[in-house]
Amino acid sequence: MQAQVKLENIDPATCVVKETHLKKGRNISVKPGETASRNLFYGRVRIEAGDTPVAFENGGHETGLVCLNGSGMVTTAGQTFSMNRYDALYVPRDSKIIAASDGDFDLAELSSPVEKHYPLQLVKFEEIRKDSALHFVAGKPPAERDLNVLIGKNVEAGRIMAGVTFSSEGNWTSWPPHEHENMLEEAYLYIDMPAPQWGIQMVYTNPGDPELVQVVREGDVVIMPQGYHPNVAAPGGSINFLWMMAANREGDDRQFGVVNVQPEYATGGSGLEASQK
Repeated sequence: MQAQVKLENIDPATCVVKETHLKKGRNISVKPGETASRNLFYGRVRIEAGDTPVAFENGGHETGLVCLNGSGMVTTAGQTFSMNRYDALYVPRDSKIIAASDGDFDLAELSSPVEKHYPLQLVKFEEIRKDSALHFVAGKPPAERDLNVLIGKNVEAGRIMAGVTFSSEGNWTSWPPHEHENMLEEAYLYIDMPAPQWGIQMVYTNPGDPELVQVVREGDVVIMPQGYHPNVAAPGGSINFLWMMAANREGDDRQFGVVNVQPEYATGGSGLEASQK
């Protein structure tokens, strides 16, 4: 039997980090001990025109870099990669990483500790859009969304997975509500939601008394250490997010789309079946 992992509580004080997108340079906003994450780290690397490159080492962490805005270059392991919007780069542990740009370059950085060394890999968003198992429309109105798996089964890794989801106007996403039980923890970083756009994120184990009901805007992060986690966009706008996952057990638990749907909504499936192709 799979060993049980001690799950963190769903508490707004440790599950919500606001406005993580505002500071320049490299800033880490989600880490175990300070937030409700167990293995997941999230930060931002922001460069503007005229800034010096940002260099760091990831030590024992595998790292995923996702370009959210602008464009730039990332150098690691003697190679330099050009990254544009929604491109992703998987960087193995024990690497030195340098991000540079002549203009604006905004990277989300997610990482997790791993024992093994996995291959360096660039993922181009335009290629993801051509793969029906990595890019698909999930659900139907009013829960329709455009889902893109950037770092999933297409990338050999130990714990981390990531992708971007874009809702239709005023729609729900992560519907029907699902949870990852003892396999994964997850966090949502809300992106492409310029003011006055906003949404509501829920995280709960008891549908009748949700532990977290949170208004979210651009740059906010909500961590889901356990529980169901549907969200909804305010009318007139969409709710869009970079989802970031870390498997509890390296390798074994790194599976996208393996979820438990809230029982009263389970008859129609999870909406994620296309990812299993």
